[in-house]
Amino acid sequence: MPFNFSVTAESTETRARTGTLTTARGRVETPIFMPVGTVGSVKAVSPEDLEACGAQMILGNTYHLYLRPGCEVLDRFGGLHRFMNWHKPILTDSGGFQIFSMTKISKVTEEGFSFQSHIDVSAHLITPEDAVAIQSRIGADVIMCLDQCLSHPSTEAAAREALELTTRWAARCKAAWLEKKADNALFGIVQGGMSPQLRRQSAEQLMTIDFPGFAVGGLSVGEPKELMMETADCTLPLLPREKPRYVMGVGTPRDLVQLAGMGADMFDCVMPTRNARNGQLFTSAGTLNINNARFKADTRAIDPECGCYTCRNFSRSYLHHLYRCREILVHRLNTIHNLHYYLSLMAAMREAISQDRFGAFADTFFRKQAAGI
Repeated sequence: MPFNFSVTAESTETRARTGTLTTARGRVETPIFMPVGTVGSVKAVSPEDLEACGAQMILGNTYHLYLRPGCEVLDRFGGLHRFMNWHKPILTDSGGFQIFSMTKISKVTEEGFSFQSHIDVSAHLITPEDAVAIQSRIGADVIMCLDQCLSHPSTEAAAREALELTTRWAARCKAAWLEKKADNALFGIVQGGMSPQLRRQSAEQLMTIDFPGFAVGGLSVGEPKELMMETADCTLPLLPREKPRYVMGVGTPRDLVQLAGMGADMFDCVMPTRNARNGQLFTSAGTLNINNARFKADTRAIDPECGCYTCRNFSRSYLHHLYRCREILVHRLNTIHNLHYYLSLMAAMREAISQDRFGAFADTFFRKQAAGI
């Protein structure tokens, strides 16, 4: 089926909305959280675990997949879906953020990003056209334009320069995407630092080019949380109502509820998986660190309100024991719980929005989170 997005319900109290994202590999109900599968694997869990947790769509990392296993290997399998045995939709980023954040030697020119691989220091160049081609070979259902991301703080001049380059690259990505006539969808990425004026300029320029969807990039790059939310709050209303809105790389459960209330539809973040491996578990009453000695003999599940595999079968005490013993099983069990929590939170938000009670839902959520474990 061709890519399509439709708004299905809207809150009368906030800007929250539900929608249906239709791709060639199935439908995705929004707002949705996408677990991050950096190298073709969501760390510590299987595709079957992801489905059991309620994952509708996952994210792959273009930079990492381009370097290893490489497009030639993925070509043999017809793309990432068959390679990793995941048959639902996949979104890939363009690789720009990873080049910006991971490579010791990189250079931004009008042509694109030139950089040295973090694996073997080999030299590479990714142009906007390359970014579209690589993501299409990966087989992603949603692909992203190449953009220039800046860390915080940055000067307004630097933010303006990056914004204008991102717009020129976006136009080149759109032309390359149209030429390929692929059945995926290309999203433009709004930049502009933390300046409301530059964010507006970026959004207006990208809407002139026109894309099937739009993302808010350049957040969670070192700025204070309050500033991040202010920037998202001023940017999301600028984007077309009839197109999906994706906030990239954010964040905590509190972030997701706040941003959904601002009208965001799609999210990704490594937090639920990374924090799981470090012993931090998300619950309906806040977070807990399973390494804490007070859980040594705690017979309760992680979260009595959770129905995930881990909570149905194992105690805090057992998980504490595994973590202290450095048993690898704890990574899987913790990750299953955190992903189930995130995805269940999204499902609860969708239900609340569809019943036009998102305001009350958010109030209850924040009150319980503040109460703590």
